[in-house]
Amino acid sequence: MNDQRKIKRPPSLLERAADMFGLDPVGNAPTIDVSSLPPEPEKKAKKVKAEPVAGAPTAEHCEPVVETAPSPGKELAKAAPAIVPTRQGTIDRERLAAHGMVVPGTPVTGISEEYRIVKRELIRNIGGAGNRPILPRGHRVLIASANPGEGKTFSAVNLALSLAVEADHDVLLIDADIAKPSVLDTLGLENGPGLMDALADPHLAVGDCLIQTDIPGLKVMPAGAHHMHDTELLASARTEALLAQLEAGAPGRILILDSPPILAASPAAVLAGHVGQTILVVRADTTLESALRDAIGLMGACPQIQLLLNGVKFSPGGRRFGTYYGQGSA
Repeated sequence: MNDQRKIKRPPSLLERAADMFGLDPVGNAPTIDVSSLPPEPEKKAKKVKAEPVAGAPTAEHCEPVVETAPSPGKELAKAAPAIVPTRQGTIDRERLAAHGMVVPGTPVTGISEEYRIVKRELIRNIGGAGNRPILPRGHRVLIASANPGEGKTFSAVNLALSLAVEADHDVLLIDADIAKPSVLDTLGLENGPGLMDALADPHLAVGDCLIQTDIPGLKVMPAGAHHMHDTELLASARTEALLAQLEAGAPGRILILDSPPILAASPAAVLAGHVGQTILVVRADTTLESALRDAIGLMGACPQIQLLLNGVKFSPGGRRFGTYYGQGSA
């Protein structure tokens, strides 16, 4: 006789299902202990807006629908009234003109046209334009430079003055250069409590730290008293809370912060973490490339860094903004 060996057949579909899912294909009963399995998650029924039916009870007789509450922080920010400055100040326009700066209420000049271009870029980042996405916290703009004397305060004040005449925005110019503040001196405003005072004393009324200028769209926050722990205060959660407080109730507000020089003082790198945009002022024929690279490296906490060339004496393209407005005919 020939030795016939049984050839093992592959398992059927039902047998494979029994192995995978614990079912007996003959008895149609589970072969595993299902009592130890976790219960099925309860599925929430979708809310369907019902059409009104004739004869149905009115809304006042129905159970109220409970909706998910929005974030308390966001609602608080929306509901909070805008902070009103308790101090008033008049900008010294003659001083601005003497320093070749933007002068409110005067004919368009080359410098005012230059800063019109700069502010348009910032506004596009704030609201998004075309394929450009909205930049988170883009309404907070830090004006910085690698070293002292490269024009950061000059640019911060000019940019704030240019933005202040926008119909959809108002501006709060904050002097964040605690060691050597110069915003008030540039604008001809009186000194008083400011940024560091508000950070050091949570009970101090923030309105006492703000100056409403004679330009309706421009408010100024001085640097305030010197503090030996200025960097630590600026790095604290208190700074973020204060900035949010300054924005509350003012949906179109833009915060311009005049920063200390990046390579000369540590607060600049800390402030970069509180803003969405940084303008790094580069002075022509003065700022070294190595200093610029070091400064950019320290500002990594800010997602958007743009360079602004200052002190240019020659333009290869021959552009001379502002001259068109002085012509007698178009």
